[in-house]
Amino acid sequence: MPNRNMPPLNALRAFEAAGRHLNFRLAAEELSVTQGAVSQQVRALEEHLKRPLFIRHARGLTLTPEGREYLATISKAMKLISQATENLSLSRAGLTISATPSLASKWLMPRIGQLAAQWPDMDVRLLASEGLSNFQQDGVDVAIRQGHAPFGPGLLAEELFAARLYMVCSPSILADGQIEELESFISSQTLLHDSHGHWPKFMEQHFSRLLGQHGQRSLNFSQTSLAIDAAIAGQGIALTSDPFANDAIANGLLVRLSDKIMASGPAIYVVSPRHPRRPDLVDRMRQWLLQQAKQEHAI
Repeated sequence: MPNRNMPPLNALRAFEAAGRHLNFRLAAEELSVTQGAVSQQVRALEEHLKRPLFIRHARGLTLTPEGREYLATISKAMKLISQATENLSLSRAGLTISATPSLASKWLMPRIGQLAAQWPDMDVRLLASEGLSNFQQDGVDVAIRQGHAPFGPGLLAEELFAARLYMVCSPSILADGQIEELESFISSQTLLHDSHGHWPKFMEQHFSRLLGQHGQRSLNFSQTSLAIDAAIAGQGIALTSDPFANDAIANGLLVRLSDKIMASGPAIYVVSPRHPRRPDLVDRMRQWLLQQAKQEHAI
């Protein structure tokens, strides 16, 4: 039978947050609700208990003696619930890796099978997202992101790949596998753009004579992986870098047009908390990712 003396959990959460902050507005921000909702939940809790928990002032709150005693017990209970939930989540979810959709599909996915075979005891969840990861709120253990290190005082970052771009296309659009004159070939092809928009700078650096010429065709894609897929399908020339193209090049689906490269900005890093929830598994994952990247550099 339900315990009729048990107040609603939302009311207890509102009271516990308001008791820590001694402020309804700050409690509302923490709980992502309105200030009025927190005030209403606390008032409902006071009516349920038939006694006041706060003395309300114009600039904030003060706990009543009974409210102070009640808060100490409720805070302990909330911590126990949070810890139990985190422990259950850790035991069921294994390890979560966050990466951009393009990196996940073109580099991580082809290698996940190796990881599963090497460590069958590691349950891996891959989260593909363009947004920055919040290691606490999103439950992320390891992230792969492009940026400038250091990423934060509580984070450990090691470089996986330098950002260097080069041109690729399908071998099907090459006449007899040969290019007699590179500039003429490029001007006759469609340039495949992704959201990073590196083509103008690349052309300025290596093919300034082609800048602004009329009739140059282009296709625009929201993700790097889509531009690469279009290149594999023979739709034109894409700019890409090692982690996105090495597999397709090794499998004969793409070829590099020349040895011309361009530094494109910040490198790609593997990032994790300095004090992760599962240090042994996180360390194993970091080392595995770094080893995979090292093998890519050796190609």
